[in-house]
Amino acid sequence: MSDPICPLCLRPIPADAKQSLHHLIPKLKGGKGGPTVLLHQICHNEIHATLTEAELAREYDTPGKLRAHPRIARFVDWVGKRPPGFHSKTPGARRKR
Repeated sequence: MSDPICPLCLRPIPADAKQSLHHLIPKLKGGKGGPTVLLHQICHNEIHATLTEAELAREYDTPGKLRAHPRIARFVDWVGKRPPGFHSKTPGARRKR
């Protein structure tokens, strides 16, 4: 069986890689029980370091919309050059709350 593909960076997610489920609409914004996608943990961290829950619910509720965000697009380009199981602390400044 092949590894699932991360819908953000489009790299495989090996079984031993850090991974998590992302609610496309945040639970706090009505997404509890809604659609989720399996992501590398580093990809999930970048989403939440970049966007607020309100922004996620309002404008970034699909992997394609997330990839179109300028900071996330730069991250996807950067992480795409790393091995599928790569993980590190999320670089750069956290979003302003």
